[in-house]
Amino acid sequence: MNILVINVSLRPLSPLKLFPIGLGYVTTAMKNAGIDFDLLDIDAHRHSDEDVAAFIRRKPYDVVCLGCIVTGYRIVKTIAAEIKAAHPNAVVIAGNSVATSIVDTLLTRTQVDIAVMGEGDETIVELLRAVALSSPLDEVAGICFKRDGMIVRTPDRPLIRDISSLPYIDFSQYDVETYIATSQLAVRDPLPIPREKVRALPVNTARGCVAKCNFCYHVFKGAPYRYRSPDSIVGEIDTLITRYDLNYILFWDELTFFSKQQTLALVEKIIDEKVKFLWAANCRGNLFDKEEDIEIIMKMKQAGCISVGYSLESSDPVILRAMNKNVKVEEFSRQTALFHKAGIHAATSLVIGYPQETPDTIRSTFDCCIENKIYPSAGYLLPQPGSGMYDYAVEHGFVVDEEEYLLKMGDRQDLRLNLTQMSDEEMESEVLKGLSRCNDELNIGLKDNELIKTLFYRSSTTEEQEHE
Repeated sequence: MNILVINVSLRPLSPLKLFPIGLGYVTTAMKNAGIDFDLLDIDAHRHSDEDVAAFIRRKPYDVVCLGCIVTGYRIVKTIAAEIKAAHPNAVVIAGNSVATSIVDTLLTRTQVDIAVMGEGDETIVELLRAVALSSPLDEVAGICFKRDGMIVRTPDRPLIRDISSLPYIDFSQYDVETYIATSQLAVRDPLPIPREKVRALPVNTARGCVAKCNFCYHVFKGAPYRYRSPDSIVGEIDTLITRYDLNYILFWDELTFFSKQQTLALVEKIIDEKVKFLWAANCRGNLFDKEEDIEIIMKMKQAGCISVGYSLESSDPVILRAMNKNVKVEEFSRQTALFHKAGIHAATSLVIGYPQETPDTIRSTFDCCIENKIYPSAGYLLPQPGSGMYDYAVEHGFVVDEEEYLLKMGDRQDLRLNLTQMSDEEMESEVLKGLSRCNDELNIGLKDNELIKTLFYRSSTTEEQEHE
């Protein structure tokens, strides 16, 4: 059976290339199960549409697997049509949130045949074996498929409770040096080494998130938060450093640290094992907001941490409640002050455009960023199918046809749907004015066309000077 796995490119015009860590787990599971496949990595090599079509046609593929987040629906639809044009009898399988969150639309409005729901590590192996043997798909847990014009959903697959038991990702299946070379664009500013010297790869330490923000959807939504053991994490990092001469690790999680105990266990393991590398991670916005937490933060710094991300989203308490954010601005500010005190860069993101948003709330949010000496990654509310805000958008008539909405989805820095009382022009103007103020007052040095699409998190020179 000829199998093709495709890694799509969501941002073909961006110089940034991020290793597809979810797909990496899936292809590792396939390889470990003895399943042979070809890999077409469109993102790493930025193949043209013509090159993709030619690659698909070079062999009579029986099965083609692809997937991405839901904002890539248009891309998946296009590639699935290309596959069927070349190989009408090929089975097209899709995974990730483009499958999990919009399965009805995916299976009725595209030429995808089977959707993998949730975790794909075990499902893909069972599914491919079933396809190879022409076994009933009903016996494969965790999928949806089309049969006689109807969508069939099999029982949910039990979660992998111990994700430490998963094998390390086999990066050798990919052009890993291409991803390492462009990792310089993914790491956060500031850096204690020249950016061109950075050699980084991502490591996934956890699955899921303890927060219940109603603008968010991820493939593990609704599942309990699970995290790997320090032994497993540090073991993988040590292996990657040795194999690829890395000096930086990106902890690529929805949420790396949810508790102080979990944080201490990992950083002490890194220190005890004397594994030397720089790293960035994510945590809850109020995890370290007590003065005594400086001791944990200093251990994080000792272990190589140079940047931690956590989301402000908005400084307006009404909007924060609407988001279902259980973090107060005061807690966010105290945590930021402690990270700055330790010399660790704090990064944050904003979600602008809730129905309660006004010019005043936008200005207040940027004031908060300036007060905390953080240049934010700002974006507009982009309701994702499966989230509470998507349901709101549908109920209030902002989304009438799901596929029409999906086809115009893109990066969150581009305003696609306006749920406020402001015009698009007014909201965009307020955001750009706020970012311009941050840029000027924090001495960031961005050009006007870089204010919202910054490529990586920036730090203020005033913050750096405080810790020299």
